[in-house]
Amino acid sequence: MAGTATLPRHVAIIMDGNNRWARARDLPGAEGHRAGEQAVQAVIRGCAERGIEALTLFAFSSENWSRPDEEVRHLMQLFLRALGERVAELHDNGIRLRFIGERAAFSEDLQRGMAEAEALTAANQGMTVAVAVNYGGQWDLTHAARRLAERVAAGELAPAQIDEQALAAQLCLADLPPPDLLIRTGGEHRISNFLLWQAAYSELYFSPVLWPDFDDQALAMALQDFAGRQRRFGGRVEDSSC
Repeated sequence: MAGTATLPRHVAIIMDGNNRWARARDLPGAEGHRAGEQAVQAVIRGCAERGIEALTLFAFSSENWSRPDEEVRHLMQLFLRALGERVAELHDNGIRLRFIGERAAFSEDLQRGMAEAEALTAANQGMTVAVAVNYGGQWDLTHAARRLAERVAAGELAPAQIDEQALAAQLCLADLPPPDLLIRTGGEHRISNFLLWQAAYSELYFSPVLWPDFDDQALAMALQDFAGRQRRFGGRVEDSSC
């Protein structure tokens, strides 16, 4: 059928539900985040095995700093540990790792770990995994606009030359195809300031499954749903039965 997609080139995921998963089991929130990290590995593996080109994971938003200090500290520790333990495995599997978002708020150890992980995997030719940390779609757009304004002020660009393509080129993930499929786990139906520009024509899939329970079967269900959709990008697909 015309307009029917089979497999997305780029999948983006809002990983929601770690705390609710832990509360349902009378466990501290830290255990939910640990279980969520295991789900990350399963989804990376599932996407890579299916030949998906890019996977973007919303790990820590710019709004998450408002969470309790203890939770934020644990998240940072988990993040640092994952960098130390998982990057070599990703590298061995030919996966390229990158991070998007404002890094200045993180500790020097975390910033150094992110930079080293990116450098180690930069030449890999397999799937790209982008991890959004201290990221927000409004921040992304603001910084893109600021860079364009700086070019105008420097005389490198005329205001009339600023169009959708010029702005898109300044955004995070500009070198990747836009996300075809945006998944949110945990039952909420919103995109929470994630990839606001890039997801303009993404197919949205909201799963009731809490993130730590989002396994390969849940991923397969999301991909199956995507495969049955007609992507029109603002146009119209004619009825093929006529």
